[in-house]
Amino acid sequence: MLLEVVAASDDPQSTDALAAALGLHRSVVYRLVRTLEDRRLVERDSAGRFMPGIGLAALARSVRSPLRTTAVPVLGSVADELRMTAFLVVRDGDEAVTIESVEPRGSDVHVVYRPGNRHDVERGAPGLALLAGAPAIVGERSDVTRCRDQGWAATAAEVLAGMSSVASPIDARSAIAVVFPVGQRSDVEFIGRTVATAAQLIRDRMAPL
Repeated sequence: MLLEVVAASDDPQSTDALAAALGLHRSVVYRLVRTLEDRRLVERDSAGRFMPGIGLAALARSVRSPLRTTAVPVLGSVADELRMTAFLVVRDGDEAVTIESVEPRGSDVHVVYRPGNRHDVERGAPGLALLAGAPAIVGERSDVTRCRDQGWAATAAEVLAGMSSVASPIDARSAIAVVFPVGQRSDVEFIGRTVATAAQLIRDRMAPL
């Protein structure tokens, strides 16, 4: 639970904030977070607050490894073509969890989006894409229906303040997405088609597996 709170937070969290979120005494949280820090699952910023650590990436690599192996080269191509960070998301219950991300080569400015990030599957383009990969249900959000029809979803500032995302479903359990600042001059239609084409490529490559 502690690791989930750290991974789901948009900003680094202090020991006091984590204790409040978990309803635990500060000393208990401190001991737990030190254990996670020793295993590089969390790390500290310059103010001593905790954020996801590099060890989460190693854990992510063991999740759905055939999917990851197939998707990573495609993520790299999308990242370089769009000059945006591309990432792979899987569904974990009612949450969308990033298990891999690739930053564009040769780009001076881009968004860093770490593996381990998770958010409500009902929010953000990656979540909508995961829902669109499953059969339609009564009362579903209209954006999910639109994503199923056109092959991609786009949202702005639904998960991270100031950030937009575009995503396309691979299947009901996984999706590919890109992230970029809100207001960045971008052809969202072109981005959507590019991401949808990448999702289809991953599906085609996964078919024989």
